[in-house]
Amino acid sequence: MTTHRTSKRRLAAGTAVVLAVMLTATACGGDGKKDEKAAAGGGAFNAGIDKVSNASDKKGGELKFVGTQDADSWDPQRGYYGFMWDFSRYYTRQLVSFKPAPGQQSTELVPDLATAKAEISDGGKTYKYTLKDNVTWEDGSPVTAQEIKYGIERTWAQDVISGGPVYIQQVLDPKAEYPGPYKDTAPDKLGLKAIETPDAKTIIFKLPIPNGDFEQMLAMPAASPVKPDKDTAAKYGLKPFSNGPYKIDSYEPNKGMKLSRNENFKAESDTIRKALPDTISVTFMANADDMDKRLINGEFDVDINATGIGQAARATALKEHKGNLDNGQTGFIRYAVMPQTVAPFDNIECRKAVIYAADKKSLQTARGGPQAGGDIAPNMLPLGIKGSDAKYDPFEVLQNDGKPNLEKAKAALKACGKETGFKTTIAVRNNKPVEVATAVSLQNALKQVGIEADVDQFDGAQHSGIIGSPKVVKEKNYGIIIMGWGADFPTGQGFSQPLVDGRFILQSGNNNYSELNDPAINKLFDDAIAETDPTKAGEIYKQMNQKVSEAAVYLPFVFDKTITWRSTRLTNAYTTDAYNGRYDYASLGVVK
Repeated sequence: MTTHRTSKRRLAAGTAVVLAVMLTATACGGDGKKDEKAAAGGGAFNAGIDKVSNASDKKGGELKFVGTQDADSWDPQRGYYGFMWDFSRYYTRQLVSFKPAPGQQSTELVPDLATAKAEISDGGKTYKYTLKDNVTWEDGSPVTAQEIKYGIERTWAQDVISGGPVYIQQVLDPKAEYPGPYKDTAPDKLGLKAIETPDAKTIIFKLPIPNGDFEQMLAMPAASPVKPDKDTAAKYGLKPFSNGPYKIDSYEPNKGMKLSRNENFKAESDTIRKALPDTISVTFMANADDMDKRLINGEFDVDINATGIGQAARATALKEHKGNLDNGQTGFIRYAVMPQTVAPFDNIECRKAVIYAADKKSLQTARGGPQAGGDIAPNMLPLGIKGSDAKYDPFEVLQNDGKPNLEKAKAALKACGKETGFKTTIAVRNNKPVEVATAVSLQNALKQVGIEADVDQFDGAQHSGIIGSPKVVKEKNYGIIIMGWGADFPTGQGFSQPLVDGRFILQSGNNNYSELNDPAINKLFDDAIAETDPTKAGEIYKQMNQKVSEAAVYLPFVFDKTITWRSTRLTNAYTTDAYNGRYDYASLGVVK
């Protein structure tokens, strides 16, 4: 590991748009008998959780997506929103990808462009792949190892196509020596030495040090091939050239997109994408309530952003259309974090006082309740990641049914020398009503033990320069920060490292808000990353999570959940852990 790394989190749709969620009690509605029945052919409640709803191999029809938020970019090397990663598989492929299966099964990596997973040698530092036959671009030409290398090299060009994940760059070129293909002086623009392409069908990666999650990084859209003569640099996201089952016919930013079949796609080369619809459309609209109404009316099939049914439509949906709903985990944790640089949170007992005084039931309700908000989270490693343990409850949150433990909170205050309480500030994004609601809930609970917390709503669009700046955090006396986080890939490295590894503390764009820098935790990351057996790595991440809990810098609220609409027309609908609880878009079909 290098000591200075930048990190960006995966922006799932829930962080990209304002969630219209219930800020008080959850709307439950509906009668038990109706709930058990399939709703107008839509299936059953949670029919797409851990199983396939309406399985079918029938081709044809138009699959209609709708959303309130366009992607940050449709350029495979540039996009970072979680829904973009899921959707982009219609027109991009990678050497390896995630298994097309429900829930936890989806986190297994399987070959995509490659004939098999990597041949790993040299102590985990060399990864070799052979490409399948019949892998083609939309113009019928074969996809080559050199085009995969070129596509990956584009992630180095952050001055031209910034915004996407840079994990592969950090792993292959930790000293940032390669300038990127646009500044590459090699005639073929393939000067990155860490990737070798001895022929059109072979690609070899040479890592300076082992990283057991390297194949997880190669499953990201950022590892997609790009054909150099079709690369329009900063404009590539307007019309990426397809090597998947569909090609983009038209795209108008913030308005919509239309895709049709890639006639040169060879289905026999792809065991992952079902490619059932004849056409796919995406419509963007500004009004989330209107979107929900039109989903319920059957005008659209899927919310591409997967933000969940909003407050206005939720009661009706739960009462009258429960068979069209799936209530699944998103892979996100919503939490508060306490910077150790801001007094009195330099004292662990003062931090424990906040954790014990918080009313987790009230915080859950503020997020939308058990269905729209999520399950109360006792620790900081989300379900679906190896090493996670939903029953690990170091602060007796579940044991106490989410209620405050005022006795322990007062004892902690006494131990930190603040027996009568203290003053602090809760920082929260002003464009996230649900986060503001959780801040108010926490503020009210802390009053019970004498902790007076002001709530400061800062400009959410500027969060990386405000709470992402340790200097600003200290200047503003932000003792508690409200946030949420989802994994870039489903391992402890993909979720936790930017949050708790001390080598990830940045002066701008920081995500380790607590400024936790424990050598023991940092070493556990090195040990886990060097481990190529995912189960063994998971055991190490379990230890890491326990040490993070013992540091008492985080107050987790919930393991995030949404209530997602599944149209009556949809076939092969199932939610995946690999894509943060969204449906596996590449498997969906429609009844014509």
